[in-house]
Amino acid sequence: MAASRRTLARSQKFLSYYRPYRGLFLADMACAFIVSATTLALPLCASTITKDVLAGITPQSLNQIYMMGGVMLALVVVNTACNMFVDYRGHLMGAMMESDMRAELFDHYQKLSFRFYDEQRTGQLMSRITNDLFSLSELYHHGPEDLAIAILKFSGVLIILLNINVGLTLIIFLFLPVMAVYAFIFNRRMNSALRRSYERIGDINAQVEDTLSGIRVVKSFTNETLEKEKFAHENRRFVDSRRDGYRSEAYFSNGMTAFTQLITIAVIIFGGVAIVNASLELADLVTYLLCVGILVDPIQRAVNFSRLYQEGITGFSRYMEMLEVEPEIRDSPHAIELEQVRGQVAFKHVSFRYKDDHHDIIRNVSLDIPAGEYVALVGSSGVGKTTLCSLIPRFYEAVEGEICLDGHNIRDIRLSSLRRHIGVVQQEVYLFAGTVADNIRYGKPDASREAIIAAARKANAHDFIMALPDGYNTDIGQRGVQLSGGQKQRLSIARMFLKNPPIIILDEATSALDNESEQAIQESLEQLANNRTMIVIAHRLSTIRKARRIVVLTDGGIGELGTHDELIALGGRYASLYSRQVEI
Repeated sequence: MAASRRTLARSQKFLSYYRPYRGLFLADMACAFIVSATTLALPLCASTITKDVLAGITPQSLNQIYMMGGVMLALVVVNTACNMFVDYRGHLMGAMMESDMRAELFDHYQKLSFRFYDEQRTGQLMSRITNDLFSLSELYHHGPEDLAIAILKFSGVLIILLNINVGLTLIIFLFLPVMAVYAFIFNRRMNSALRRSYERIGDINAQVEDTLSGIRVVKSFTNETLEKEKFAHENRRFVDSRRDGYRSEAYFSNGMTAFTQLITIAVIIFGGVAIVNASLELADLVTYLLCVGILVDPIQRAVNFSRLYQEGITGFSRYMEMLEVEPEIRDSPHAIELEQVRGQVAFKHVSFRYKDDHHDIIRNVSLDIPAGEYVALVGSSGVGKTTLCSLIPRFYEAVEGEICLDGHNIRDIRLSSLRRHIGVVQQEVYLFAGTVADNIRYGKPDASREAIIAAARKANAHDFIMALPDGYNTDIGQRGVQLSGGQKQRLSIARMFLKNPPIIILDEATSALDNESEQAIQESLEQLANNRTMIVIAHRLSTIRKARRIVVLTDGGIGELGTHDELIALGGRYASLYSRQVEI
């Protein structure tokens, strides 16, 4: 029952993409109907000439032939015009529907949580938004058109053939059940092979994305050969999947062509016998052969529809698999919009694990951070410092307890409102392809040039930016490859300065800076921290001595809490970490 409801829902979803283009779709189908009608009319015109005009030649016969020729010429013009409309406007309709689906999937991708992306490969996600949807575009356009023309032509030809000779038509129909069984068997094989092929091209995309993203590591370890072997492995798997698909398609397509040729041979043989037995006229056999020639077209269109259906529905299935992934983190029905945020953050018995069967990364953490307080998080790697901070903007969802902002449970605040009031500078800096100004402006898309420059100055980035070839208009390449690690870090900090939120989270934000730059930015950050809540994750403990409170996280939760001097005097975990760094 659940499976049938799911199938019905997917069918309704499939058809819903036609809704914005109803007018164009109806025009396309009308043209398909006209194409079928004009094609069927041509052999009837030929029959009129061969059977009626030429059977009894009169002084008017020549004019009748010319007149019928004019009618046939007009039919060809109309047929060609409608075919051109179907080819151009129909293809455009398919492309627009593909664009709508791609936009919907892209929008859906952006709603999914970090947890989803932790378990996915980028190449596979890219394949579903590109290759799969291209096949769907062809199905959306050619599918209804081919099916309509095939049904109309087949029905029309069937009526004409039955009127000419019932016995000969029944012989043709003996082939149809065999053709149907043959088509069903190889359609299933094609569908299975196509699904494997889509998965394999996704694996290739993932491998290419992985290798090119890490090309500097590849080259530094001289592992080009290893990457080539990994790519060759995925490439071979793709070719193997395509081989199975092409084999099934070859059997299917050529088998159906062979059946149509057998039908033509049967018509010639048994039609000749009927003429000998005086049960069929030669003129009728000529018309019959013309109609059988037309009959081949709907069969071929049915074959083409079957191929498009297999490719398209396989792509649609993969598309829906992604679209049916429910966003783990979403706005609650009664979510509120925060206008003024003071910045008080409270953790109340918060626990978190990445998966249900995994151990807790964060366990029973309770912490109250008053508005405007500068708090530092320290601890050994893997105790959940970054994860704890990621729970505040709901990049991940706490599995137990609650987190409050200004007394409001963050689950009751609209995501856009919550994240708009939080600025995050992550340890792993990500810059987008484009100019320096574009990357800083990402913190506030409507910011003026003056505001961008002011933010860069506060981040101690203005001088190195002006030293670039085109200053703020310099294109920094994919992921900012043309900049040093410290320069990228300063741009990300400038982006946060521009956003100017009431809550600031710095995840080892100065780790890639030299001592001079770090000192300058520390002063700017302290200035920015005035009347703002600032949470800093630090490994270099010397950078957080001015924090009002230092929270030492352990596997069991909060191990120690206090100022730098208090924790040193305590002689516990923090004192041990600090003395170890001082010795180094």
